[in-house]
Amino acid sequence: MKGIDGGVAFVSGASSGIGRATAQRFAAEGASVVAADVDAEGGEETVSLIEDDGGDATFVETDVTDEGAVAAAVSTAVDTYGGLDFAFNNAGIEGEQVGFPDQGNDNWNRVLDINLNGVFYAMREQIPPMLDGGGGAIVNTSSIAGALGFPNLSPYVASKHGVVGLTRSAAVEFSAEGLRVNAVLPGVIDTPMVSRAGEADAESMEQTIAAIPADRLGEPEEIASAVVWLCSDDASYVTGQPLAVDGGYTVQ
Repeated sequence: MKGIDGGVAFVSGASSGIGRATAQRFAAEGASVVAADVDAEGGEETVSLIEDDGGDATFVETDVTDEGAVAAAVSTAVDTYGGLDFAFNNAGIEGEQVGFPDQGNDNWNRVLDINLNGVFYAMREQIPPMLDGGGGAIVNTSSIAGALGFPNLSPYVASKHGVVGLTRSAAVEFSAEGLRVNAVLPGVIDTPMVSRAGEADAESMEQTIAAIPADRLGEPEEIASAVVWLCSDDASYVTGQPLAVDGGYTVQ
C-alpha cells in the first residue's frame, strides 16, 4: 500500500489477535513497528514473528490505563525510530457480561478505563509528534458495538461508542494539519476474546455466527488489511469514518 514503507507505526494490544496481525502487516508493508501491550510474553512473540519475516519491531510493555506508561511507549517510538507516522490504538477488553441493573462499578470503570481512556491517553501523546512530522494517520479500534446495542454488555458498548466520538472529534480538529483519524469496527473476529465468549456460551455464539451475512467469523488479517489501508496514501481523503469490517452484520 502506498505511503507505508519507511514509516513508523505504533500498535497497542499487539500481543495477539487483531493487534498482532496488524503489527505484522505494517511490518510487511515496510514500516518499523512499536508493539505495545500489557502482556510481555505475547508482545515479545509478536516482535519475534516480525523479525523472523525480516521486519523491524520493538516491544514496550504498556498498561494503557497508565498515562505515564502510554507516554513512555509513544516516546520509545519517536526516540527509537525518529518520529511517528501511524498509530493503531487497539488495546481493549470485553468485560463481564452482566445485566444492566447488576453492573458493578468495578467492571464499568475497568472497561471504560482500558477501552476509552486508553485510546484518549494514546491519542493525546501521538498527535504532537505526528503534527511535528507534518501529519500522519491514527486508527482506533471500536466495534460493531460502537454502532449497535447489545444486551449485558453496557460498559463495552458505551466504551466503543465513545471511541467513535473521540475519532470524529479528532478528525475534525486536525485534518487540515495533515492528520487523519479513523476507527475500525470489527465484527465477530476469530480472536482470543471471541474464543472466550464461545466457550462461555457456545449456543449464543452459534446464533451470532448464523446472523452474519458472510456466514463465518472474520479473520484478524482482514481487520489488519483495513487498518493499514486507512493509514496508507490510498485512503488519503478518508477521515473521521467508523469503518465496519463485519461480514455485513451491521447493514441488516
